[in-house]
Amino acid sequence: MEIKILGLVLSISCLVIPVAQAQYAYRPSIDHPFGLLNPEAPPETADFAPLVGECDCLSQRRAKDGEWLPEEKMLWRFSYILNGMGVQDESFREDGSFSGSIRQFNADSSKWYVHWYSNTGVASQLPAWEGSMVEDGKIQLYRPQTAPNGMNGFYRLTFYNMEKSGFDWIGEWVDEQETIVYPTWKISCEKTKD
Repeated sequence: MEIKILGLVLSISCLVIPVAQAQYAYRPSIDHPFGLLNPEAPPETADFAPLVGECDCLSQRRAKDGEWLPEEKMLWRFSYILNGMGVQDESFREDGSFSGSIRQFNADSSKWYVHWYSNTGVASQLPAWEGSMVEDGKIQLYRPQTAPNGMNGFYRLTFYNMEKSGFDWIGEWVDEQETIVYPTWKISCEKTKD
């Protein structure tokens, strides 16, 4: 009797595993370590396609005195998540800090929503940026931020020069009309793995 029950359990599990694998065919796997774009995802999910993979990057931040600090090496990895319906990135800096973002495109608002996290501080609510791809092929994301002098504005993140071989990124404070632009962080990346 036990052998028949064991045989039935094994038969059922052999049927369930392939169905579950097919149901999540776009998640990262051994064959596709960075996942795949789900054909049922909003088409804009492909905005980040050139970035999917792993890059060696040089990161440079501006100090409080306004001077640029020395460049720092960084590894930046982008993957499709949520069974190919979203994009996640992870960055690992040589100072031992790391961070990441979860990116989802909302077809109703035609915007990307990006939630950022880091090992250097645990937030009770993740900071979020929103934005879209603009006419010149850049992805621009915004989050309200007041300048030290009290002026209202945004912290703007821009991905540009996006190619299969790499990309550039810049973080800038901008005023509400985007006439004042103050860069505070820039990153240049070269693709090492697809």
